[in-house]
Amino acid sequence: MGEWVLPSREETMARLMRGYSRVAGFARDQDYTVADRLEERAADHADTPFILFEDERLTFAEANARANRVANAARAAGLQKGDVVALMMYNRPDFVVTWLGLSKIGVVTALINTSATGTVLAHAMKQVGARALIVDAELGGPVAELADADVPELLWEQAEAGRPLFGLKRARDFNAEMAAASDANPDRSLRAGVVMGEPLYLIFTSGTTGLPKAAKMSHMRFLNAGEMMGGLMEFGPDDVFYCVLPLYHGAGGMVVPSTSLAFGVPFVLRRKFSTSGFWPDVRRHKITSFYYIGEICRYLLNAPERPDDADNSLRVMTGAGMKAELWEAFQKRFDVGWVFEGLGSTEANYGITNVDNKAGSVGRVPYPAHTNMKFVRYDVESDDHVRDADGRLVEAQVGEVAELIAEVLGGTGVGGYFEGYTSADATEQKLLRDVFKPGDIWFRSGDLIRFDEEDYFYFVDRIGNTFRWKSENVSTEEVAAVLGGFPGPDIVNVYGVKVPGTEGRAGMVALTYADPSAFDPEAFYRFAADKLAHYAVPLFVRLAAQADMTTTFKLRKVELQREGYAPDRVHGDPLFVVDPQAGRYVPLTPEALARQGLAPFNSES
Repeated sequence: MGEWVLPSREETMARLMRGYSRVAGFARDQDYTVADRLEERAADHADTPFILFEDERLTFAEANARANRVANAARAAGLQKGDVVALMMYNRPDFVVTWLGLSKIGVVTALINTSATGTVLAHAMKQVGARALIVDAELGGPVAELADADVPELLWEQAEAGRPLFGLKRARDFNAEMAAASDANPDRSLRAGVVMGEPLYLIFTSGTTGLPKAAKMSHMRFLNAGEMMGGLMEFGPDDVFYCVLPLYHGAGGMVVPSTSLAFGVPFVLRRKFSTSGFWPDVRRHKITSFYYIGEICRYLLNAPERPDDADNSLRVMTGAGMKAELWEAFQKRFDVGWVFEGLGSTEANYGITNVDNKAGSVGRVPYPAHTNMKFVRYDVESDDHVRDADGRLVEAQVGEVAELIAEVLGGTGVGGYFEGYTSADATEQKLLRDVFKPGDIWFRSGDLIRFDEEDYFYFVDRIGNTFRWKSENVSTEEVAAVLGGFPGPDIVNVYGVKVPGTEGRAGMVALTYADPSAFDPEAFYRFAADKLAHYAVPLFVRLAAQADMTTTFKLRKVELQREGYAPDRVHGDPLFVVDPQAGRYVPLTPEALARQGLAPFNSES
């Protein structure tokens, strides 16, 4: 790809302005919504494909007509502006069409994780006050198991063409009611008063612990995502976006359809990511861009090399979690010109995007003083911010680990506004007050970062994942990035575990292999000892039968930490402990632990 050249700050800013300039006129009180955007595209790009799904081709005009049937059917059932409808559906065009249609009458959609069951599912619908639930017929099972009181009074099932309904008690057939409804645009007065700053839909945070929180996503936030990313990636009429991530999450479900609506271009939707299906899809549809999560790129790189790997139409990609070594290898092997790595959660009131193609960085802030972001020192050992004599937070210097915080700003513009959660308590927990002066309010990202002299930023870890061992801070992300260079494992998940009688946490790594017998404990030890500081070399290795990750490919660590290195808790997964004297990892036994002066795992420790 050629040697990377440091751009000037002015060059970086000019690249950022390709996106910022497109949203400069947005205002929270603006009388314009996503429903208006869809109707515009149905008029000016009527016959252009909007969604390509398997053998289905849905144009903007067809999507608008179908969305109108959703809106008119929902209105006939008594739904109106301000109501919340829960939507639980697998990836397919109806998912997007449904929330688009509901937005036409001012109804807010709560996007439910398709893996939610039991308490989590009931909690989600109760938390948002859902008046109705539209459920994919294939997901009827989890709903059927709920108590009747946990299911909204208005319940619809929707089946794909040619597939049967599940037959939920008191459920109505949404397809039948749509078929009986008009496909004409509902009168705009039905969403009167819904402005850019009002909620479009609710997205549940994909946190790996606890019950999920519903974050508010406004019409402005949705429209901003597509205008911004499409502008940064210089989208044109021949571009085609690719979505392999769940539509209920902000990663793919917001950026991809928003960009298509902003630029009048198609996106290809897949039910779920497939390593074997990825490149055939790219070539078949002439896909030029896709939204990635780092682990997806690892799966693609781990696939056997082919002579035509670089023979594809992919020119740019955007996403998060791309390690530096994956980045460079991916670009070289598949001949992808530009990677737009970013940092920012679903609900964040800031965003950083790497527009300079600098491998390993989440982006550059060319003029930090002119943003709402600050980077404050964080003490991993005390699990708290560092404060000065007056109790104020302390800004970090170049190279120091810091938490990114962003000031919550008022006004009507895009930047700095925190839309919050449906829960006031959850909203307050994400805020810091009186940080630098009385009355100021800052959003906590929970991300530990560091930055260099040129103001390029690098993700270190999530707060709570970094641990302390032998009086040193260890970043699970950084250790995983290094160990990911060891050939063989498909997934590398690093975490800290408590060892009785010691301070802090010791490093442990779960390796997932297609063939676990391929693990070489001697070679792995040599690699780790050679590449890592001595305190960062994992004490324990677990050969996990399968990776524990969310549906958006985020690795879970909490359950692994609870199970630790206890043989009776790891579901038969082989365990190893380090033996530096032998120069290898050895099978974990009481004797092997004793040789290293390590006590057996105790969940109470």
